[in-house]
Amino acid sequence: MLIRRRLRAGVFGLCFSAHLVSAQTAGPTVAKATRFMAQAESTLALLSVKVNQAQWVQQNFITEDTEALSAAAQNDFGVAVQRLAMAARRFDGITLPASLRRKFLLLKLSLAAPPPANAQEAAELTTLTVGMDADYGRGSYCRPAPSGTGEECRQLGALSRVLVESRNPGELLDAWQGWHRISVPMRPRYQRFVELTNKGARGMGFADAGAMWRAGYDMPPDELSKEADRLWEQVKPLYLSLHAYVRTRLGEQYGSALVTRDGLIPAHLFGNMWAQEWGNIYPLVAPKAAAETFDLTKLLQAKGTDAKGMARTAEAFFTSLGFAALPQSFWSRSLFTKPVDREVVCHASASDIDNKEDLRIKMCIEINAEDFVTVHHEEGHSFYQRAYQNQSFLHQNGANDGFHEAVGDAIALALTPEYLKQVGLLDRIPGPEGDVSLLLRQAMDKVAFLPFGLLVDQWRWKVFSGETRPEAYNASWWALRAKYQGVAPPLPRSERDFDPAAKYHVAANVPYTRYFLARVLQFQFYRALCREAGFTGPLHRCTFYGNKAAGAKLAAMLEAGASRPWQEILLAMTGERRMDGGAIIEYFAPLKVWLDEQNRGQPVGW
Repeated sequence: MLIRRRLRAGVFGLCFSAHLVSAQTAGPTVAKATRFMAQAESTLALLSVKVNQAQWVQQNFITEDTEALSAAAQNDFGVAVQRLAMAARRFDGITLPASLRRKFLLLKLSLAAPPPANAQEAAELTTLTVGMDADYGRGSYCRPAPSGTGEECRQLGALSRVLVESRNPGELLDAWQGWHRISVPMRPRYQRFVELTNKGARGMGFADAGAMWRAGYDMPPDELSKEADRLWEQVKPLYLSLHAYVRTRLGEQYGSALVTRDGLIPAHLFGNMWAQEWGNIYPLVAPKAAAETFDLTKLLQAKGTDAKGMARTAEAFFTSLGFAALPQSFWSRSLFTKPVDREVVCHASASDIDNKEDLRIKMCIEINAEDFVTVHHEEGHSFYQRAYQNQSFLHQNGANDGFHEAVGDAIALALTPEYLKQVGLLDRIPGPEGDVSLLLRQAMDKVAFLPFGLLVDQWRWKVFSGETRPEAYNASWWALRAKYQGVAPPLPRSERDFDPAAKYHVAANVPYTRYFLARVLQFQFYRALCREAGFTGPLHRCTFYGNKAAGAKLAAMLEAGASRPWQEILLAMTGERRMDGGAIIEYFAPLKVWLDEQNRGQPVGW
């Protein structure tokens, strides 16, 4: 996950911003708009470092003091951005060059939770945001210890391991419901957070915060909703085939009383706390007569790879394409393993502290295939951040936020058996008879995620717009999960629960549509890089490791940052102006044929 750049302002920033705002007294002109934006970008670039540092410390040393410091810095920043964005509205009525007009929009969109103009409310909003983030990071489920004395308390990592390793439905249910208790106290704070965020968004000229989020895609907000629906319809048949197959196999494992033949699947059975990715239960659904293949987790462990070694391997893929190595400070300042002496937010993320070379990732890496992919994802952010460092401040971002999330994953798609043999992790490349097994394992994460990636913001957009009222928060959440995922809660839920905030991105207010779009874009990017490398075989067998032509094409996209509409940047990268689920369909085509054969005579859908 990218810790998205937020414009930061300390005391100096507030004074400077006030001067900048008051200086705009005469009628608006293009020249004045140009000067306004140049001063705003310069100020914000200088001020951003302090809050980036405060946020890094707060997430890596969770205490009341670091929460307060982060909240204070973010509050100052939010107020400064709000004042600048309000002052910028005076230029709304004049014709500006496209690049400059784009910067004015990006200024307004710089905050995922824009503060109200009222200083007290702005401070309250920041306190709510930082507090929910921290509560998520230290969330624990406690129960009487098996010894009968004292309590046993487990955090998300330990509870997730139960879902990965256990096949006892009672143990799975206990871990699932235990984690979902940690978000209950957030519910009243989240309701107030929505009220204040909407107030800030309306002050910037948007209907609500959801409309503001959707405005960041170089198209009218309603068009983004339609575009997401179009992409979902492209990939939905593949998901339905996978869901039906997995439901049948889980029914064989747990019995028809728990997993019905044609219904929703209980959410605690997927090996993942949110049922968003299913790869951890691959052994339960693997083809019964599978050809010999490999287990990447075992390969990494057999080689004695440690956490930093996994990160070095990810870096080596990028450098093989022609990118410069990451700076030494990346290795000394990043967090690669969970500390034993303090609480941290283990959710993987990437940060660009100084908007130049102080790149870092934060991960509690475990030696397994999932984290091997994740570290490639996070370093994708780092290489992207460095590539666009010469752009002006407001253009230092992805072409859209889905681009930023897609880059590292496009690289991870190239971690094929051919690549693994090249880097010494695999002795022998499996033949094509093992492709179905490899594709099914990939689909259990890549395809399974698609509806979850779509529905998280579907829920929030409805919450922000008022279509979903606070008294229906939880019911609406599960209605969407049933509609899109075909997943049900494993035990009765009510409005006393607040299950959405058991997901980090809701508790921390991180927009989520980017991840759905990234799942589409990463396959589009991957296909384009394979074509650039001259690959002509089945798409799922392509690796472009070491190919400088593919690296040059990728570098051009990264260096452009957010300087042009994403449609133009996508066209230069892929030859296509629209996001397209067709690359996913092409990649998984052999699997789709196989799934449909396995599902013959079984219900598909729910």
